[in-house]
Amino acid sequence: MGSAALLACDWGTTNLRVWTLDEAGAVVADRDFPGLGVSKLKPGEAEARFRDEVRPALGAEGLPAILCGMVGSNLGWTLAPYADAPADLEDLARCLKTVEGADWVRIVPGVRWGGFNGQGDVMRGEETQLFGWLAADPARSRGRRLICHPGTHAKWMLVEDGRLTRFVTAMTGELFAVLKTYSVLKSDAAADDMAAFDAGVAAAGDGTALAARLFTARARVVGEGRPPEETPSYLSGLLIGAEAAAVPALLGCSGDEPLSLLGDARLCGLYARALAAQARSADLHDGEAAAVAGLFALYRKARP
Repeated sequence: MGSAALLACDWGTTNLRVWTLDEAGAVVADRDFPGLGVSKLKPGEAEARFRDEVRPALGAEGLPAILCGMVGSNLGWTLAPYADAPADLEDLARCLKTVEGADWVRIVPGVRWGGFNGQGDVMRGEETQLFGWLAADPARSRGRRLICHPGTHAKWMLVEDGRLTRFVTAMTGELFAVLKTYSVLKSDAAADDMAAFDAGVAAAGDGTALAARLFTARARVVGEGRPPEETPSYLSGLLIGAEAAAVPALLGCSGDEPLSLLGDARLCGLYARALAAQARSADLHDGEAAAVAGLFALYRKARP
């Protein structure tokens, strides 16, 4: 491992994750800043916090820096306009936003496209993980494949010969949190009952009529006597199962495309379980490693 040559940041809504990388892209040091998510910052505060807290914490004063995520939104440091899909790594690198008045700092733009129903769709951060994952193995840039990034707003991304051609966002994680906290299905129980999760996946069917299927989470308790502690796990399975069953078709997928899950290991495991119940296999990949690889690949394209 060499000395630090680059500061790489994934700056999201709730958290900031930072790495210093050497000239080969290997991680030298890393740090979490959970109090610096862009939703917690005042307008104009990001630049000062980055300069006065983030850089010194990793000894990265003076290093070039590249940032992805919501830091490039209207909530973040400065607006980095979206790149349009279809897009590849080269397109994204050309659209990097230069931060004026700072040392060499670039912000990844995110990607937009017209949407499966013509109403539009956007992402910020997931594209960096996607292109980092593609850059890690040239074989991944050949042919047509489907990549799912589970999360609060899950992304299903169709890649054709290394280009992100279209994608769909599913608000599954946020919907789960809202229903578990505020609705008639609210519960403080943990969502860790796999038998109840599997029952929810089965109840999801083909993913249609989701509003009707959701009520079964209440009916099975008050009408069938199921333990109320099962509800969060059942609800999780139902929501993830419905997403996995219905969303790929919105991208025109036939079900024959290689499918990869990219992101948090626990969430990817739940999605893999739901997909397996639907006779669909998927391989799992670490999202953090992909983010680092994507930031480094974009840096190399922008400043070889």
